[in-house]
Amino acid sequence: MISLVTTAELDFLRKLVREKSGIVLGEDKNYLLDSRLLPVARAAGLAGLSALVAQMRAQPHGALTRLVLEAMTTNETFFFRDVYPFEALEKTVMPDLLIKRQATRTLNIWCGAASSGQEPYSIALVLRDRFPQLMNWKITFIATDLASEVLAKARAGRYSQMEVARGMPPALLAKYFSNVDGAWQVREDLRKLIDFRELNLLDNYTGIPHCDLVFMRNVLIYFDVDTKRAILGKIRKLLAPDGYLFLGGAETTLNIDDHYERLQLDRAGCYRQRVAVAAAV
Repeated sequence: MISLVTTAELDFLRKLVREKSGIVLGEDKNYLLDSRLLPVARAAGLAGLSALVAQMRAQPHGALTRLVLEAMTTNETFFFRDVYPFEALEKTVMPDLLIKRQATRTLNIWCGAASSGQEPYSIALVLRDRFPQLMNWKITFIATDLASEVLAKARAGRYSQMEVARGMPPALLAKYFSNVDGAWQVREDLRKLIDFRELNLLDNYTGIPHCDLVFMRNVLIYFDVDTKRAILGKIRKLLAPDGYLFLGGAETTLNIDDHYERLQLDRAGCYRQRVAVAAAV
């Protein structure tokens, strides 16, 4: 049941979330506003969503607005999610990049929807476990997210038994994690490989280098077409002409940004810039 709020208050919340994060919430998602924001209101000592909206209107740039945006961010993730992109990374993408970047021995990676860290750590595990020669390379690995709370968890690299049970191969768990007080801690050298940063995908991507590999999986589905187009355009300016972009299984550049072409890598798909576009960059 939705809390007693007016249509105008619900519209205010939907508009705020869309403008600040790009996430589009239709009227059928009112229950999400209720279930995720009531705890925020109560934690702030407010009676309900109406009081929350009133406070945010009075202080539009206050800490409460940030807490609301973080609460509305979907952080569903697990290790080696969907499996096939990571198989493609190991079997095709990394062998190709190892050859093409051999002269400089540098590799730039960006994971743009890091959430609580399972995806970037999955990428790091492929690199560290399958390509030991990279130990002598200069690797810049940046992982970003809008929500500071989940980024703090990602930096800590500490996961419950239930979290590691979702996708983590037992052999990698034993090799790269330590059991500490009933939780699983990512090995320090693996944590240091990744630079976790706060970034809103609607903003400028200042500080993100020219990338050889971008994972932007399962985040575009929450945006409208114009926002998707803007994000894909900004990624394209950062992506090396022969670099790889991985999107989620339900995401595509088709009819959004025609400057990309899809590559089918066994059972996984990824994207690269079209040759003519890459040559012009």
